[in-house]
Order: sequence, then C-alpha cells, then structure tokens
Amino acid sequence: HMNHRHVIVKRRMFLGAAVCILLLPLVTCSNSANYLIGAGIYDITGPAAEVNMMGYAMMDQISNGIHLRLFSRAFVIADTHNKSRFVFVSIDACMGTQSIKLQVLKKLEGIYGSLYTAENVVISGIHTHSGPGGYLQYLLFDITSLGFVRESLDVIVDGIVESIQMAHDRLQPGNIFFSNGTLLNANINRSPSAYEANPDKHHYEYNVDKQFVLLKLVNDQGHGIGMINWFAVHCTSMNNTNGLVSSDNKGYASLLMEQHMNGLGTIPGQGQFVAAFAQSNLGDVSPNTRGAFCADTGKPCDYNHSTCHGRSELCRGIGPGKDMFESTEIIGRKQFEKALELFDSANIPLVGPVDFRQAYVDMTNFSLEVDGETVHTCPPAMGYSFAAGTTDGPGAFDFIQNDTKDNPFWNAVRDLIKAPSEEQVKCQHPKPILLDTGEIHEPYDWQAPIVDTQILRIGQFVIVPVPGEFTTMSGRRLRHAVNETLKAAGFPDNTQVVIAGLSNTYADYIATFEEYSVQRYEGASTIYGPHTLNAYIQHYKKMASDLAAGRTTSKGQTPKNLVDDQIPFLRPVLWDSHPSGKHFGDVHKDANTKYKVNETVTVQFWSGNPRNNLMTNETFLTVEQEQSKNEWLVYRTDAFWDTKFHWAHTSFLSGHSLATITWDISPEVPAGNYRISHYGYYKSLFASPKPFHGTSSVFKVTH
Repeated sequence: HMNHRHVIVKRRMFLGAAVCILLLPLVTCSNSANYLIGAGIYDITGPAAEVNMMGYAMMDQISNGIHLRLFSRAFVIADTHNKSRFVFVSIDACMGTQSIKLQVLKKLEGIYGSLYTAENVVISGIHTHSGPGGYLQYLLFDITSLGFVRESLDVIVDGIVESIQMAHDRLQPGNIFFSNGTLLNANINRSPSAYEANPDKHHYEYNVDKQFVLLKLVNDQGHGIGMINWFAVHCTSMNNTNGLVSSDNKGYASLLMEQHMNGLGTIPGQGQFVAAFAQSNLGDVSPNTRGAFCADTGKPCDYNHSTCHGRSELCRGIGPGKDMFESTEIIGRKQFEKALELFDSANIPLVGPVDFRQAYVDMTNFSLEVDGETVHTCPPAMGYSFAAGTTDGPGAFDFIQNDTKDNPFWNAVRDLIKAPSEEQVKCQHPKPILLDTGEIHEPYDWQAPIVDTQILRIGQFVIVPVPGEFTTMSGRRLRHAVNETLKAAGFPDNTQVVIAGLSNTYADYIATFEEYSVQRYEGASTIYGPHTLNAYIQHYKKMASDLAAGRTTSKGQTPKNLVDDQIPFLRPVLWDSHPSGKHFGDVHKDANTKYKVNETVTVQFWSGNPRNNLMTNETFLTVEQEQSKNEWLVYRTDAFWDTKFHWAHTSFLSGHSLATITWDISPEVPAGNYRISHYGYYKSLFASPKPFHGTSSVFKVTH
C-alpha cells in the first residue's frame, strides 16, 4: 500500500515538474515548493591588527593576525505568493547589536525601499570572542577597545548587506525540513551553583540544553540551498590570550559543513551552500567541557565562587583538547557531525505561513505582575561579580562570583564615576552595584535603554530572537511560555520554538529570578534587575498572541542611532617602512626545500599594517600548488583552518613589521610543489595605501 502511494506521489510530482518546465517562461513554478528560499554569504573580517577583541573585555587582547575569516550568512525566506518574507542573518561576530542593525536597515532602505525593515530583519551573533571590537554604540562595550572603531563596524554592516543582497538575488522555490537531536559532550554549565537555585530544575535531565535544532533548506529539485541550526554553547574555545581573528567552534563547524556540501577545494565564503551554526540560550553554557581548574595546583576551583585561594584569576575552564586550537576543532567538529546527521535525516516539512512581529521595548521601567504584586525592571547596572569574569575568561583585582556584598573601596571608585540613586540600589537588590550604567548618559548612554525584540514564523516553526544571553533555564522558561501561548491560540501541537541568541541589540545577560539572587557573573550581568526575565516573558507572550491572532504589535520607540556621536581613540595607521635594501613583500625567513605531511611550513615577509586594507573577500596569504611548469593554483587562503597569518611590528617607531605565515600540512595534501605568497598594502606618511606582494621559494611536499 505504501509503495503504491509513493509511486502516485512521485508521478504527480513528475507531471507537475513537466507542466512546470513547459510553462517556465510564463510563471515561477513552485508546484512542489512550500516556500521561496535564498541564501548568501559574505566576508565581514575586521581589522586583523591593533584592535581590541570583543568578548573577554581584556585590554591587552589585541588582534594580530587571522586564523579563520569571519562571515555573514543570510537566509531570505518568503511564502510562495511572495507576500511575506523575513531575512535571518547569522554573523561570525560577538553579537548582533543596535548599531549594526540600524546601519544595515539604512543601507537596505536605499536598495530595496520598504521591503526589509526592523520588523523582518534579524541579525544574530554566534558570540565568538576572537573578533575585532569597538562596533557597539553604547559606551560600556567600547571602553576596552579605546572607544569606537569605525572600521570594525563598517565591514560588518557592508558584509551583512552584501550577504542579504546575495540571498535576495538567489530566491527560488523550495522546501524547509525540520530535525532535532541531542548533542552530548559539547557543552557544560559554567555556573552550576546558580542553576541549582531554580525550583524547576527537576523537570530537566541536564543543567544545559543538549538539544540541537536544525532546518534543512532545499530547492524544488531537492538540492541543498543551505542549513541553519541552533545549539547553545559559548564560542570561547579560543581563550583570552588569543590574538588571531577566529570564528571559534561555531565558525569552524560552518566551514566544515560548507566544505562538505560545496566540495573540499572550495575557498571558504565562495560556495553556493550556506551553513549557519547559530547561537541560542548560551548564557551559562561553556565549551570548556573538562570543567574549571586552578592554573597553579590543577585542583578544581571553589564550586560557589569559582576561585583559587580566594581569587578569580587562576580559575580557568579547560576544553577537551591539548590547547585552544584543538579544543575549538573538537567542539566545532562535534557540532558539524551532528548537523550532518540531522541534515541527512531531516524529513518533517514546514508547512504554513511566513509571518513576524517586532517591537522596541524600554526595559528601564517595565511594569509587570509577579505573584499578585506589581513590580518593575530597573535602569541598567552591573554587579560586583561582573568584574570577576567567568571560568571562560576570569576578571581581575579581588572580585569573585556569587558576591552579594559591596566593598567601601570599590564603592568609592564607582562613586567617582556615578553613585547610584537610592531607588536604583533598592530596585537592583540583591545585586551590589559596581557600575551604575543606566543612570549615566555622558557622553552618551552606557548601556541600551531600549531593546529590539522579535518573533518569526515559518509554518509550525517559530524563531524567537532575543537581545542578549539568556541562561539555560531562562531560555527554557521563555520557550515554554511562547510555545504554550501559541498552542492555546490554535497553533498545531507539533509547534517548535527555538531561541536565537544575541540578536539585534546587546543587552547583556538574562538570568532567572533565582539565579539573580545568587549573583554569579550571569546574574550580576542581568542589567535590568531581578525581574528582567519575567518582563521579557510577559512581552514575548504578548507578541506571540498577536502573531497567532493576526493582530499588529505596537512598535514602541525606535532607539537612537548613536553611530555619528561616537568617540574614537584608536590612532590611524601613520606609516609603514622596511629595512634599507629590502622591499615590502621581501622574504625575511624562507621555506625549507622540502616537507613531509604533518609538518608545518613557516615563512616570514616584510609587511605593511593589515589595517591599510582588510582584504575583504580576498586574502593576506595564499598557498599555491604547481599544476604544470609555471602554472600555479591557489590551494589555501587565510580563511582555511590549516593556515595562520600573524602580523607584528619589529619596531613601532620605524614602522617595520613582519608577517609570519604558517601552513600545517595535513595528510590529505597531495604530494607536489608548493609556494606561499603574502599580499597586503603599505602606507607612506600622508599617502593612501598601495598594494604589494611577495612569494617564498618553491618547496616540495612528500608523503
């Protein structure tokens, strides 16, 4: 019986396709398609030198080269009548931010008019901590980057717009299939003592989400267009000593999936198939799966405070590998392997409308009912334990996690900047306030007063973009609330809700009321006070019921675009130079004549500052393979896992600098002749940058 039905369905599809081909000049055939789908990808790699990295807030973590390039991955999804569409963008950056989204919308309006707006554009960050910073418009996040860095923002904005244009231009009839599974041994809770405070913990097997949710996007012939998955884990496999730009575990997983689908030789960012490993409710979730240990003794850190001998600095989370590169590789590969398995088995089609709601919400004084009494959120403030950092990246001085007491010395330091009002102290209780960010407005706001919230629908699949880092339990409660609201309003029983983290605005962490009372890092960084999560839940339930009922959602007040008010302190590149008798691109240290598999080639070149030209969609290096006499094929660029580009001044005053390029020869590299080239730009005083390149001697790779 099943076989007979299968044959009929196939025959129908074949007839449909035949009719479709005949009518091709007249109509867009979507006979067997439920949606219109397009995917695009574009380079967003920021300044690979001299710029503070965003994430760990370490002043001395400055970019000095590239391990992996950063990309924007965009997916336009529309109904078959092309009446309703949204675009979901996952970026290899620490977070989606208000500055990024407002600038992107400005550019999209110039190209498409009112087709893409605040309502139907989502920009979600994977949360790598190894990307150049300085692109947020609120002051707190640009302190360690010495103010705003325009070159960081512009390359992200431009690349997002390029990726959306590509997805827009590639729109074609297709289908979307859903799949989910469980991924073990790829994430742990870094604040288990705070999680333990949640009374609803008994409903769950694990103290972090292990579920891996995936959408498979195919055209109407069944060929892969792309994939989006969501799995909660911090991109902190690369630690705060790293200076090479990297997309961390999720970015590496994307590269593996794209290489697998586009062919192994494909240069990253150049293939048709686009694979986003998007972020979810990662607030308390670490990739450092061996746990946290004291750097000096090797013993586990204190459970409640994550300290060693009473201090935070020595307590560090340890990944599964022998170093941060191997840990990134392991956690990235686990996500890739799970994605591939779920992609191959995805068979639940999404069916139904494409719809969305969006609202700007002032979170500084949001009223809500909790247990029969009216409570409200507060203007932003950071607690003492925020300064302790986490086991993924410890803080400094004598701050510890799980701290609900203040200290006269740090209060005095705080009060030099701004003493919190009595009302603010009461509102944020039991958080001892270290930085009263919400009550400082000079030279402009220090943290976001207004956040951007959204809910998107593709049939029975619902995406909830959130403006920050929800902890495991916060995410579970929000997902549950949205799911129940939708089902009560008539959504099907198989409705799936997924949280898209770090989207559109960065408003720090969102811990539960109970976790907030423990005041570990995540609670101390829950900026709008103890009722932050419940305010979000109430608001998202309202948007969900508007979505289900077909009602409009009131927009709220658009936040100010502060990009033009920003203050930069990063000095421009003044000049580059080289030792006398040398030229830019000359080899300083050449390759050996031959190498075996598993060895590393290292070549050094006299170079210019990488900030002179970001080499967007290009490369600072190539590994070239000899095809025939004097015929060379580009075999690797700076976007591959097995190459590294490192840059450093040898003398700042003279402007001399060296680029060090390494290539790890993996077992699948064919034997033959190779060479390494370096590309860049140099700048003379008062002149604009000019290109140079240099090439090593030829070397042989043998097996």
